[in-house]
Amino acid sequence: MIRYYTIPPDPSIQKFVRFFWVFEMDIVPRTPYVYRSMADGCAEILFHYRGAFIEQNVPDGRQPYGLLQAPSSHFRRFVTYESFGIFGAFLYPFAIPFLFNTPAHELSDHMPDLGLLAGNEGKILTERMMLAHNNEERVVILTQFFQSILKDKQPPAALASSVKKILHDETVNVGELAAHANVSVRQLERQFKDHVGFGPKLFSRIVRFQSALKAFHSGRSLTDIAHSCGYYDQSHFIHEFKQFSGYHPRQYFFGKPEGVEWREA
Repeated sequence: MIRYYTIPPDPSIQKFVRFFWVFEMDIVPRTPYVYRSMADGCAEILFHYRGAFIEQNVPDGRQPYGLLQAPSSHFRRFVTYESFGIFGAFLYPFAIPFLFNTPAHELSDHMPDLGLLAGNEGKILTERMMLAHNNEERVVILTQFFQSILKDKQPPAALASSVKKILHDETVNVGELAAHANVSVRQLERQFKDHVGFGPKLFSRIVRFQSALKAFHSGRSLTDIAHSCGYYDQSHFIHEFKQFSGYHPRQYFFGKPEGVEWREA
């Protein structure tokens, strides 16, 4: 049995944490279970509290128990041969510099072990999350961790408003964002590099791709999905989709894509 569900964060951390999530499979799969991680402009901290995944085509690709999945511009494939349980926190990307005292662009497209990234504090957090009795306890542990670091922290106002504007309307252009935030385009691009890891144009492209993914099992045509997400033609949609997922959109929406069970849970 597969379960996926989300948990809203405490109001004290909502500026940085979008939601918590849980993904569990209780039975040992008959065949290797493959999960494909798609490009995403936001970040996640996650904990493999049961079972283990191995990243394919990567030397020593066994995933650490606790890790940061920084904003990514490409896909990865992971496989497991056992039942599993994963607890994650889906973050606004500008949380990264505050949590790890590191410019976001230094972590983009990486998935570092929390113990290496955050030192002893990361190791202790991972151990506590692994030993927690249930996911309700994990919510409390991770909430307290975020509160201890993010209390009284404020992301740059222009950046935060621009990120959230893109997340609600991925077709907005950089000039409009800068004007809306009352900063220059260069200032906005620099803030995105330091706090998001990608420039606003690439971030918008990835958000648009993520918006398209939500049409899975909607029954809509590829033309309709492409148009509604702001792609100017089918070839543009296909090129971007293949770059960020490794799939032709027809294969993803109407074939048998890997690791989409959580979307159906």
